[in-house]
Amino acid sequence: MGEQVSAGERVIDVRHIDPRHRHLVIMQLFENLPVGETLQLVADHDPKPLRFQLESRYGPQCAWAYLEEGPGSWRVRLRNIPARETSDV
Repeated sequence: MGEQVSAGERVIDVRHIDPRHRHLVIMQLFENLPVGETLQLVADHDPKPLRFQLESRYGPQCAWAYLEEGPGSWRVRLRNIPARETSDV
């Protein structure tokens, strides 16, 4: 999957973050992500547990899109959806 980084998109390679702290760091980044903006994560495994955690906490406000699905690297784009758009979901 050859999707590029969007203009102004922050890319975080979580492979360089201690596994004990990854979810906390990502949650804080998403909490501070401006509405309508995106954040791209690079991981060494499928971050499915993180997806469940984000969906549980933010519901449809957090859009999740796989850009690359292994086997050695996973890339995910998170988007902070405006509340008015989530009410239509």
